[in-house]
Amino acid sequence: MGSVSATGTDAGQHSGLEPSNKRPVILQLVPKLNEGGVERGALEMAGAIVEAGGRALVASAGGRMASRLQSLGGEFIEMPVQSKNPLAMRRNAGMLGDLIRSSGVDIIHARSRAPAWSGYWAAQATGIPFITTYHGSYNEDLPFKRRYNAVMARGRPTIAVSNFIAQMIRDRHGLPDEQIVTIPRGADLSVFDPDAMTGMRIAQLADKWGLTDEARPIFILPGRLTRWKGQQVFIDACALLRERRGPTFLGIMVGGAPDGSTYPDELEKQAAEKGCTDCIKLVGSCYDMPAAYRLAGCAISASTDPEAFGRVAVEAQAMGRPVIATDHGGARETVDDGVTGALVEPGNAVAMADAMDAFLNLDDALCDRIGTLARQRIAQHFSTRRMTDTTLDVYERVLGRGFPKRVSNSDH
Repeated sequence: MGSVSATGTDAGQHSGLEPSNKRPVILQLVPKLNEGGVERGALEMAGAIVEAGGRALVASAGGRMASRLQSLGGEFIEMPVQSKNPLAMRRNAGMLGDLIRSSGVDIIHARSRAPAWSGYWAAQATGIPFITTYHGSYNEDLPFKRRYNAVMARGRPTIAVSNFIAQMIRDRHGLPDEQIVTIPRGADLSVFDPDAMTGMRIAQLADKWGLTDEARPIFILPGRLTRWKGQQVFIDACALLRERRGPTFLGIMVGGAPDGSTYPDELEKQAAEKGCTDCIKLVGSCYDMPAAYRLAGCAISASTDPEAFGRVAVEAQAMGRPVIATDHGGARETVDDGVTGALVEPGNAVAMADAMDAFLNLDDALCDRIGTLARQRIAQHFSTRRMTDTTLDVYERVLGRGFPKRVSNSDH
């Protein structure tokens, strides 16, 4: 099968295969169904599979998003596929084999390494196609780690979430182009829609965060509170910007921390030591990110390690907001430097402060123009619909037949 890129000219076009009366049954494998990019991708595809007339199964150890999966018409199969114990992985392979036979599964689609090994062995035993989505730039700092990671390149095809990841797959695993399909993740344009945003939602979020009377321009850095997301660099940049402008802006960090983590306390201490507590605020997790982006004027992605794709940059732009992101990984593909945002050297607080300073110098009309271009770019290249349509194309090509209810793949 030839390489397909969702950012290429043929992206989103229907495969042209005739629909079949048999409902294709797609089994996705994810460790747990808690909040995260892997899990959201699985749910987005489950909804698309059901909409196209297929049957969507997801095997997982469970989590708070299991009910959401079922509301989309997907079927949740509870199984301890998150285990990295080799014996447990073999047992899971046996259980998956039984599920494949009893449910008539046509394709296994694995999205994480431990479940992928079980899925790969089950696919070999049953003779059904095995597809993977390579979601991350997995580290290889321990012996045999590349061998463990390599299962994610055994999909035929292997889906890469960005050109950055596609090149990494070629370099690390020697996979030829014809076995790689690049399908970027995307933003749900019906959810991340500035025209659908109400002042009430923004006001409610501002009140929750204690910002009801806040008139300063706001920079927002969303992301789990882990070191590689770059919150420390962001604080340093805010401290530098404060030296230039005083406390005339506000930097908000949105996201939760792993249980027992002391990192939030370290960030608070760093802000105090830098003398910028009056322009830094940690607000915890947020369940209305579209409103959060509209409350802010500019989004920041400060990751010190390359993002495999990076939803923050895409979702913020979908909401008509410019983005300042670190110049590596997926951000190089999603942010048009100098047009819809700015790319800065990773880990360089001075460069980030300079970009933030430049944003504060923009007038409202230019900010609105940048926001419009950002929204247009995401709608053209990085929508969820585009991602799901292109993945359905992959399923159809692997199966050699179409989905019953699928007529066209026009992006919207």
